[in-house]
Amino acid sequence: MLIHRGHTHGSKSNSSNWTSERAVRYNMADGDYSEFSIAHDRKYTLEHLWLQALDDKAESVKVGISEFVRAEYGEIVRVVLTRPEDDSEFKAESDSDDDDTIRIMGGGDEVGVEDLLITLTTSFEGEIETLLINSPFPCKILELNGEVEDNPDLLNDDAYGDGWCVIVQPHKDPAEEFNDDQFLNQEEYIEMLNELP
Repeated sequence: MLIHRGHTHGSKSNSSNWTSERAVRYNMADGDYSEFSIAHDRKYTLEHLWLQALDDKAESVKVGISEFVRAEYGEIVRVVLTRPEDDSEFKAESDSDDDDTIRIMGGGDEVGVEDLLITLTTSFEGEIETLLINSPFPCKILELNGEVEDNPDLLNDDAYGDGWCVIVQPHKDPAEEFNDDQFLNQEEYIEMLNELP
């Protein structure tokens, strides 16, 4: 695979946010190519998720799918986002032998690093493929973008704007603290794509 770097340009998505993106041309094995953009103001995972901290402390992070997924796997035709369990379901655990001491723990809106976050179905020349994407870090789901489930074309047409998938809050546990330096910036992501077979 060879990724050609294009010009950096600003684009205005339907969400009225200006995004600086780099146009990229992706040469496929059959000699054909596909063009897609990589947003400048995001971090990327090896699973082709983009991450955008919504505040300086990264207390909330917007998560979406890189346009590379569409270039590699075809048009995204279905999106299923992980639904948190009902928050009214709690489980009680005792921290001591004293039965009067009960600690209430939250419901199922927590997602671990091995937990499914997004399921995509893609279609390329009649071939249907399902992609299962796990959470890149332990977090709490704050908001789901149900629009992408109703209209998967948002991921095909506006992946870095209205096509975002979830907003999450990274865990505060120091051992699992979110550090966006552990993810790839635009240049590192392009280098990683160039190394793919």
